Amino acid sequence: MAKRRSTYICGNCGRRSAGKFKICPQCRQFNTLQEVVEQRPTASGASTGAPASQRQPQPLSEIDPRAEPRIRLPSAEFNRVLGGGLVPGSLILLGGEPGIGKSTLALQLSAAMAQNGGEVLYVSGEESARQLKRRADRLGLAAQTLYLLPETDLANIIAQTQPLQPSLLVVDSIQTTRHADSDSLPGLPAQVRQCAGELQQLAKSSGISVILIGHVTKDGSIAGPRVLEHIVDAVLYLEGDPFQHYRLLRGVKNRFGATSEVGVFEMRGSGLVEVPNPSEAFIAERLVTASGSAIAITLEGTRPLLVELQALTSPTSFSNPRRTANGIDSNRLQLISAVLSKRLSLKLWEQDIFANVIGGLKIAEPAADLALALAIASSYHDRPLPADLAVVGEVGLGGELRQVGQLAARLSEAQKLGFKRALVPRLRRNADLPAGIELIQARNLAEALRAALPS
Repeated sequence: MAKRRSTYICGNCGRRSAGKFKICPQCRQFNTLQEVVEQRPTASGASTGAPASQRQPQPLSEIDPRAEPRIRLPSAEFNRVLGGGLVPGSLILLGGEPGIGKSTLALQLSAAMAQNGGEVLYVSGEESARQLKRRADRLGLAAQTLYLLPETDLANIIAQTQPLQPSLLVVDSIQTTRHADSDSLPGLPAQVRQCAGELQQLAKSSGISVILIGHVTKDGSIAGPRVLEHIVDAVLYLEGDPFQHYRLLRGVKNRFGATSEVGVFEMRGSGLVEVPNPSEAFIAERLVTASGSAIAITLEGTRPLLVELQALTSPTSFSNPRRTANGIDSNRLQLISAVLSKRLSLKLWEQDIFANVIGGLKIAEPAADLALALAIASSYHDRPLPADLAVVGEVGLGGELRQVGQLAARLSEAQKLGFKRALVPRLRRNADLPAGIELIQARNLAEALRAALPS
C-alpha cells in the first residue's frame, strides 16, 4: 500500500514545505507555494520495487579517458555551443522566452539530422501534426525519417522510442509533458523533475540524445531556478530582442565542453540562419562620423566579437539624472559614470545618459568598460572616435585600466575586420600579439581619453 502525503513546493525556487505559507521561507516570494500530492511506498512494500542497478565500481586507472564520440550536426553554430557536436545519450535543455524561435530552431535541427541519415522523433505537446507540417513547409523542410508525434503522456512517448530507436528525441515542451504516477499538474516543479528524470534514464540507457525545450519564468529561469539544471547535461538559452533579427544561442552549462560559448543566428522568413561572421554583421551599419559610438572587443566563451556600443548624454530636466542601459548592466553604467565624473571632472551629474549595445546583444564582461567610458565621453564632448580604433579594457574605481584575458585573440578578430589601431591597458610584459595592428597603451582613463580624443 502507498501512503498519500501532501507537500507544498515553491514554483519559484523549488523548496519543499510541510505547510502552505503565504510567503516562501526560501526566496521570500508571495503566493508561490503549490500543493503536490505524493504517493510514497510503505516500509513493507519498499522491498518489492525494481532491483537496484547492477553497475559495479571501476578503478580510476581502468577508466578510458578518451572523449565521448560526437555526432556532427549540420549546424556549425550549434556544434560550437555544444563543444564539437552532439554526444549520444546526452540530455540537453533548450530554453528561451516565448516566440524567440526555440521550436523553429529545434525543428530545423531535427530535419537536418534526418536528412543526413538519422531517424528523429519530434514530440510536440503544444501543436498538432498539421501545425508542425505547415511550419515545416513554410521553412522548406522535408525529411523522410523525421517523425512527428503530438503527445503529452510520458509513458507513450517513451514507448514510441522503443521500435523507432531514433538518434535524436525532441520534447517540445517539458512543461506540457505529464507523468501518470504524479498527481501534480503539468508544468509544476515536481512534474517537470519527474519527467526529466525519466527522460534522463532513457537517454543514458539507450544512447538516444534528448533535447528538452523549456519556457522561462518571469525572472528568466526555466521552470523555476535550477529545477532541471542539475539533471541535464547541457543548458542552452536562445536569447535576443524579438524586434531584432539576431538570436544568440548561449551555453550556460555543458558537461561535454566549455560553457559560455555562443552561436549567432539570424531570423529570416526561411527560419534561423547561421551568421558565420557575427562581428562584421554587428558593425555593418555603423555611422563612423557620429559621436558617442565605440567599438568594443568582447569575448563570448572562446569567440571574440566586435560590437558597437553607443552612448548619448543630454542635459537633464530632472533633479536626479537618468541612467538607462540596454544590453549592459545598469549598475555598470552607474559605476562608469561615477568614475568619469570623479576622475575626469566630467559634469555628468547634470546629464541624462543612455547606453545601448547594437544588435540586441547583452554584454556582461568588464572588458567593455573602456569602450563604454569613451562612448560617454565622446557624446559629452560631441566628438566622434577614430573610425579605425577598437577598444578593450576594464576600468577600476580609481580610473585605472586593467588588463583582460585572451588579448591576442581579440586583436586578431579586430585586425580581420580592418581595424588599424587598438586602445588597450598598458601591458606588463611583451605578449605574443598580432603585428598588423597598432597598439595604443594607456594606464588610466585620462591617458585613454587623450589618445582617443586628442586636444
